[in-house]
Amino acid sequence: MQQSNETPERAPRRLTDPASMRALSHPVRLALIEVLTLRGALTATQAGELIDETPTTCSFHLRQLAKYGFVEEAGPMPGRSRPWRITRLGWSLENDAADGTTEAREHAVAARHLGDMTLERQLDRHRSHDHGAERAHTVWWVTPDEAAELRADIDALVMRYRDRLRDPATRPPEAEAVEVVVLTHPFA
Repeated sequence: MQQSNETPERAPRRLTDPASMRALSHPVRLALIEVLTLRGALTATQAGELIDETPTTCSFHLRQLAKYGFVEEAGPMPGRSRPWRITRLGWSLENDAADGTTEAREHAVAARHLGDMTLERQLDRHRSHDHGAERAHTVWWVTPDEAAELRADIDALVMRYRDRLRDPATRPPEAEAVEVVVLTHPFA
């Protein structure tokens, strides 16, 4: 299987504990993560204007996200401004806890809920585009090891332009944000 070239602090955060998954499982918090990812550091007021929420609501949810390590204060600004930024670019989760314990069941429920919420947000955005939205579907017959290798290859391809999220100066003038959603699962 291909390994990621990213250092742990640059790699997407792998969510393994149900508390972090539940903390992220809120529409405002997901919207805040998305807008901070696309726009960079923002104050609660700036973020609120972009996601159509009040500064008070955004401030509350930013503090909750900070409590679980998803965002942090971006540093001092003039006046009382308090900008926030994401701590890691992206996150991933897997429902790999299958031992039947209470902890495993809690992990599975939290992972399923967050995954479903995220997928619905992505599908809503996809459905709202009349142009520039493409779909592809295929089925492969592969071994579990080949499936893992395929996912790693797709991840490497999708992450090719990742630095453009971190550094706007690297974006070509005509570049626009494009969401890529890749789903892999047994076809059964």
